Amino acid sequence: MLVAMSKLRVRVQPRAKKNALSGFDAEGWLVMRVTAPPVDGAANEAVTRYLADLLRLPTRDIVMITGATTRMKVFDVPLSEDEVRARLR
Repeated sequence: MLVAMSKLRVRVQPRAKKNALSGFDAEGWLVMRVTAPPVDGAANEAVTRYLADLLRLPTRDIVMITGATTRMKVFDVPLSEDEVRARLR
């Protein structure tokens, strides 16, 4: 079975009061807040878990490609862009 993969660009704000989505910005980045601090990969793990929950996928299917040490991250997800946007609504 062939699975459509999408690159999901996420801009993260760590140390927020609560996990939340702010939607897509003008440049197409998904803006996300997570409560975890950017220490020892905690924020990366929190973003991955939160994305998996929102997209109704197992965490193993959310793969960070770039951005392990920055707020701008790119993930591979096994969904089309349209399906990603539909699931995030």
